Amino acid sequence: MSDEADSAVDPVTLEVLRNAASAVAEEMNATLVRTAYSPNITDRLDCSCAIFDPDGGMIAQAENIPVHLGAMPFSVAAALEEHPPETLEPGDGIAVNDPFRGGAHLPDVTLVTPVFSGGAGDEGEEPNAGDRELVALAANRAHHADVGGATAGSVSAESTEIYAEGIRIPPVRLLKGGEFDSDLLATILANVRTPEERRGDLRAQAAANDVGRERIGDLIDEHGAVGFAEAIDAIQDYSERRMRNRIAELPDGEFSFADVLDDDGHGTEDVRIEATVTIDGETLSVDFEGTAAQTESPINAVRAVTASATYYAVRCVTDPEIPPNAGSYRPIELRTPSGTVVDAEPPAAVVGGNLEVSQRVTDVVLGALAEVAPERAVAAGQGTMNNVTLGGTDPRDGSAYAFYETQGGGSGAHATGDGLDAVHVHMSNTRNTPAEVLETAYPLAIERYELLPDSGGAGEFRGGLGLRRDIRVERGSAQLSLLGDRREHAPYGIEGGEDGATGTDVQIEGSGAEGAVGRSSEVLPSKCTRRLETGDVISIRTPGGGGFGDPKDRDPESVLRDVRLGKCSPERARSVYGLDSDE
Repeated sequence: MSDEADSAVDPVTLEVLRNAASAVAEEMNATLVRTAYSPNITDRLDCSCAIFDPDGGMIAQAENIPVHLGAMPFSVAAALEEHPPETLEPGDGIAVNDPFRGGAHLPDVTLVTPVFSGGAGDEGEEPNAGDRELVALAANRAHHADVGGATAGSVSAESTEIYAEGIRIPPVRLLKGGEFDSDLLATILANVRTPEERRGDLRAQAAANDVGRERIGDLIDEHGAVGFAEAIDAIQDYSERRMRNRIAELPDGEFSFADVLDDDGHGTEDVRIEATVTIDGETLSVDFEGTAAQTESPINAVRAVTASATYYAVRCVTDPEIPPNAGSYRPIELRTPSGTVVDAEPPAAVVGGNLEVSQRVTDVVLGALAEVAPERAVAAGQGTMNNVTLGGTDPRDGSAYAFYETQGGGSGAHATGDGLDAVHVHMSNTRNTPAEVLETAYPLAIERYELLPDSGGAGEFRGGLGLRRDIRVERGSAQLSLLGDRREHAPYGIEGGEDGATGTDVQIEGSGAEGAVGRSSEVLPSKCTRRLETGDVISIRTPGGGGFGDPKDRDPESVLRDVRLGKCSPERARSVYGLDSDE
């Protein structure tokens, strides 16, 4: 089967509309980032946007957070199930974060806005209802820095059921006629620690969807509702053909891989995730039979999260340039045993599933696909998001604050090069919070921020380096929550490459002058909650990526370059890479 096929839409128009649809999603995302209140969205870019067809099939997305984008179709489907297309009105906005009704975890709030033809998407320009036609849906997902629950930031390793993790929003009509439902909004804001920030971020989500609605309306005006609908079908069919063709190029067979999460934070160690990839012609299935049962901890993922990680891994190995939409997912079948950590049942706590289980699912699916296509294989990246939340009362003005951040680490090496240093890997694609922003917005300070030498796995191509980020409580006290992994089991190397270094979390007491040596310290569990006082420091030291190939085959000039840059110690250069002292 070729990438081309007969279509009612000519190739030029198809390509124009495909790129236009992507541009709509990108502009939506830019609007969301520009207008949000919280540093988590404006600076860390922890948000994603996409547009969908009237049946809930994705048309195009802004390439932002992988764990958002593959899971967002489940939220849109839940919104349509609760609010069928015939019940939607211009200016509606359906909000949802319930993981068991299409969401991922509670901090991720999705907003879905209908787009109608005939100008019916514009409030105040209501045509005949009989002439109105739903032509698309604009949707976005944003990680809110706090949605209530037992701990500030709503990300805690201590929760044992969903009710402790924050306010749970089923698919509800949060906006009507372009205005927020004041009762619903008041209910949401009464259950969070930072209501004004939440109000601002929700308004930014609505503004982003308004931009999507307007831009899609422009496309309808230019190409007509029928022409737009035909183009949507053609775009999705095109992606499906390309994905089927790429899968057909892979060898048929079954390929299995398994890995573990260190623990669940509640006493269960080595939480196993196993995947068997079956390739049969132009279809690919992934079966997670053999995966551990769901835990009494937040280390559980719902099916939407597992699907998102699986789709991402398959795209990486087949062809990342295939336009991501509903069509590209059609040849991929997913089997997730209910009641496991990859398809948890209520009332499981799930905040860590979106963050940590998603990363290990990615590692496992990529591990299985490495056997299928070794030339496209990549060693394990850091395999964790290194989640840290700090919250309390800001002594500067007496207001509540909730700070949430994920930390970068090493990405895995591959057949054509080294892994990247200190980046967010795979399912996380956010930035860090700039030190200047963090210190302005919160009573916190960055005491230390640097790469960790020798943390990348050695190989012909080395893994990326992890980082160290020390955050000090400048004023008052703060509640700390950590939720991370790869502190016991290292990111794997491949083809003879060595494993990357594991991570560590250290609490450093605030006694002594700023930066003074000799302060007492304690290595913390990677999943825990603590209280920090003025001057205390949490030091997050993240894992490195795995290496690729025999270290003895590494180019000596590359080793020397790393030594000069402080990325590789002279001792490691000699003992692992075989450079003599003269070099």
